[in-house]
Amino acid sequence: MLKLILNTFIKLISIMPLPMVRGLGYVVGFVFGNVIRHHRTDALLALERSIPELTPRECKRTINTMYHLQGVNFMELIWYSTKDRSRLFDAVEVENEHYITEALSRGKGVLALTAHFGNFELLTMATGALGYKMTVIVKPIKTPAVNEAMTKLRDHEGLTFLDRDNAYRDCLKALRRNEFVGMIIDQNMIRESGIFVDFFGRPACTSPGLAYMSAQSKAPVLPVFIHKKSDGRFLLKVQKPIDPPVDRSPEVIQAATQLYTKVIESAVREDPKQWIWMHRRWKTTPVEGEAGFVRAKKS
Repeated sequence: MLKLILNTFIKLISIMPLPMVRGLGYVVGFVFGNVIRHHRTDALLALERSIPELTPRECKRTINTMYHLQGVNFMELIWYSTKDRSRLFDAVEVENEHYITEALSRGKGVLALTAHFGNFELLTMATGALGYKMTVIVKPIKTPAVNEAMTKLRDHEGLTFLDRDNAYRDCLKALRRNEFVGMIIDQNMIRESGIFVDFFGRPACTSPGLAYMSAQSKAPVLPVFIHKKSDGRFLLKVQKPIDPPVDRSPEVIQAATQLYTKVIESAVREDPKQWIWMHRRWKTTPVEGEAGFVRAKKS
């Protein structure tokens, strides 16, 4: 039954005009953030702690806009996924595309660093629409019907999606073909799978996988973020490639992961309403003896 409902919903969205799709997305985001209030308290607290220079009114407005954009992003993902790739190509402006050319010219493949920022799902589609091949590491959705629907929406020419638990070897193969491999490292990790780095002044448990893969493959890391513009179009901002770590020693991997995380933090500071503040990024906390542990001061 759920599969039928999802397929019907996707079909309905696909035949709607884009302005109506965005309007529906705005309503969905409003309900999600203001009626259901999904992790709203957590989101507001995280923003207040991370960017304390914002006033309470600015924080509330930022969080409201974030929920609205999340709804619009989801609806636009469905709509663009059902259209010819040229529709998305026409809606995306690329800033600093020469950095892509520079990174690919090294012949080692390119590790694209991004975050849950803007319509990040459309970022992969935009990469394909621009003519690049990309392999993306994803976390499967627990509900089978929803996971199947998302898999179909993501299925576009030039894109390959891999389960994050068994992706490392295939990613290395893609890099050897001088292709893109996309990784998102702004999710909380369990202690056994991550290392602690500073994110907005607090230790955040983060995957070291990007640093390890870059060190092993010698592929540069290319930061890229997709921004939603006020006119509804998208700006794909490409930053200067980051050279791979010199080796895979713990201190080098730690430093590289910290650098990548600071790149993400800078993007979020630039436009905080486009990041998913409701995600419990700092859920895993360090204990004494771990990197990132900070002993509380005695009063």
